[in-house]
Amino acid sequence: MPGMSLFIERAGHGPLPLVLIHGWAMHGGVFAPLVEAMAAHCTLYLVDLPGHGHSRDCTLPLEPAVCAQAIVERTPPAAWLGWSLGGLVALEGALDHPGHVRALTMLCATPRFVRDADWPGGDPDTLARLARDLREDYRGTLERFLALEAMGSDDPAAELRHLRALAFARGEPDPRVLEEGIGLLGRTDLRPALARLTVPSLWIAGRRDRLVPPAAMRRAAQAGHGRFVEIAHAGHAPFLGHAERVAAALRPFLEGAAAA
Repeated sequence: MPGMSLFIERAGHGPLPLVLIHGWAMHGGVFAPLVEAMAAHCTLYLVDLPGHGHSRDCTLPLEPAVCAQAIVERTPPAAWLGWSLGGLVALEGALDHPGHVRALTMLCATPRFVRDADWPGGDPDTLARLARDLREDYRGTLERFLALEAMGSDDPAAELRHLRALAFARGEPDPRVLEEGIGLLGRTDLRPALARLTVPSLWIAGRRDRLVPPAAMRRAAQAGHGRFVEIAHAGHAPFLGHAERVAAALRPFLEGAAAA
């Protein structure tokens, strides 16, 4: 039941345990198409991060290491998948708890989200504008971010409708943690830590992603000695319009990691 602790929903009946961690302003329910595609292969643990979904009243800070520790305490040893901001939590979990996080999938997520002189990340001005607008127009800012997520997909209008419906399916996220999340995306840089990543990793990019450039994901995969996969016609949320493509990349990776 929803409450002060971290909400984690269990789904699927397959033999491989898989933790799913959502992105900014969303909740675990956003993964419904991917859950359907993976249910026969995995037992899935869908996390609502603090301040989001059924964890809206959870008092934990939205810090990757803190969230990763809380998830470790509530789930069995498993592979972890993090989408967008959730990728920072999943990566932190793999770095801090390699005995518990058995494999890592980064879905449209990188160790640093904004670009700098030697990193092809996202636009820092877009992030700064979201942070500024969030204080003045909470609903409008969420709407603009959802539109950015939908851009580049085969049918951006349909994907935007889907994201909009999902975003508030479990109530509105806490504005405080939305600000925390924007700050997290702007300041976090886990690139130096990739050298000590010891678990198998899979990096899945959407070729048309306007928020997380595939080039950044490719470089992160190389630095973490992982496998890079690009989904040709996908934007930032490939599990919505291309769930089966994501699942097709995930299944052999998870099976191989479990066998190892």
